[in-house]
Amino acid sequence: MDEITKIKDLTPSSRRVNVIGKVVVLGEPKEIKTRFGEDKSVSEVVVADDTGKITLTLWDDQVKDIRDGETLKIDNGYISLLRGHMRLNVGKYGSMAESEEGIEPNEELDMSEKEYEYQYNNYNNRYGNQGNRGNSNRGYGNNNRRSNYNRNEDNEE
Repeated sequence: MDEITKIKDLTPSSRRVNVIGKVVVLGEPKEIKTRFGEDKSVSEVVVADDTGKITLTLWDDQVKDIRDGETLKIDNGYISLLRGHMRLNVGKYGSMAESEEGIEPNEELDMSEKEYEYQYNNYNNRYGNQGNRGNSNRGYGNNNRRSNYNRNEDNEE
């Protein structure tokens, strides 16, 4: 069996995680329009293991066979931030199935409650670029910073 990550050990940068959790809240599906203009159905399901709970985001048909109280095994899941709060996702490279594992859910620690800075999901910060993708200057700073730095050095040019 692949290594299982406990819910309390998930971080905003968690990728390729395997999680087993019991469904403690089964949210109603909502119809939304994606940033690409597509109409999709999204549901938020809270899953918990013996260490804590987290909100699992499910799209379209992923939620159709899930029941309240069911134990799920998510393989190759990942964490994303929604308005600064962690969400567990299955994604197109992951899978989700019912598990026979017995779990006593701990709902005291809510991993989706804490708010994080958006830097974890920011492509530029993950790879060391602080600018935008089109004009990153590859870590050498921008001309304004360089000229301000030079101006402050004993007025030498």
